[in-house]
Amino acid sequence: MHAAARIRAISVGDETALPVLAGAGPFDLRRHRPQGNQARVCVLGVMSAPLGGDRLRIEAAVEPGAHLHVTTAAATIALRGATPGHATYDVHLSVAEQASLHWLPEPLISAARSNLRQSCTVDVAAGARLVLREEQVLGRAGEPPGRLTTRLTVRHDGHLLLDQQSAYGPDAPGWDGPAVLAGHRAAGQLLIVDPAYAEDPPGVRLFGDDPANGQAVLTPLAGSALLVTAVAPDTLHLRRLLDAVRRVHPC
Repeated sequence: MHAAARIRAISVGDETALPVLAGAGPFDLRRHRPQGNQARVCVLGVMSAPLGGDRLRIEAAVEPGAHLHVTTAAATIALRGATPGHATYDVHLSVAEQASLHWLPEPLISAARSNLRQSCTVDVAAGARLVLREEQVLGRAGEPPGRLTTRLTVRHDGHLLLDQQSAYGPDAPGWDGPAVLAGHRAAGQLLIVDPAYAEDPPGVRLFGDDPANGQAVLTPLAGSALLVTAVAPDTLHLRRLLDAVRRVHPC
């Protein structure tokens, strides 16, 4: 299956309008009640995807002065398909000047024998704000994970801010060792780009007192941004860690 979804947000007076809200295949885009000048969209999965061989893509463009909040209704589960080939799930986001985007999907679950390559590419203009959360769960309850490769590439004001790639599951060296997940089964990150950090950048900080329940580390990035990287035994503990960071750094 080849399918794509597109979202475009524009500023109209004191509100944000959505002139483009188009889904296909597994993507059903639902407009929710706005909060102030922020438009809100929920992505519903209306069929099992991604499966082996699928090619999925989501694009969201936030024009100057617009504000957009995007969530998903449930976790995305990568499953084994009828073909042995890998699936791809590509996300392309752009945030223009004086605009903001909250991209907060539910976790991605890598089910046994699945094979998914996921990428997220973001362009953030100077003066724009971004809050982006990614969460990966390695295997459903009682099962090993499939193959999962993720890559996050972020450019801020035309300059590379972050480019990192992770690989988990069979054939990925060391993914379950002490240098990566250390036996945990959930990994996630929270990226916040905010012009306010240019004047008052946050310091490095560790979240989580008990390594058995997961830990997260906050690291400031060049370009008015911070990155939080977390590992935990499950999605519940992972979300608690990331939410703890957001309470300290409201966004």
